[in-house]
Amino acid sequence: GKIKGDIVYEDDNFVGFLDAKPQAEGHTLIVSKKHYRNLFDMPVSLGNELLEAVKKVSLKLIKDKKGSGIKVVVNNEPAAGQVVFHAHVHVIPYK
Repeated sequence: GKIKGDIVYEDDNFVGFLDAKPQAEGHTLIVSKKHYRNLFDMPVSLGNELLEAVKKVSLKLIKDKKGSGIKVVVNNEPAAGQVVFHAHVHVIPYK
């Protein structure tokens, strides 16, 4: 809630908003509301809810014709490209 953004999804534990530097139109970040460094730190009990958020955002992007396929990306730790150390998932539509 500190940075203004276009929120496209929200539930009790996650918020989805458009990426500030999108790889494609509709590129969405799904971010945990509670701080976890990355997926390794996130409780397994949140896994189903996170997957549900990814699925809902993905299906909406397809419905809204932002893409016909979706890439889901999670970078965990610097060696894998993580630069923001708060758990998040990239949902990127492709036409």
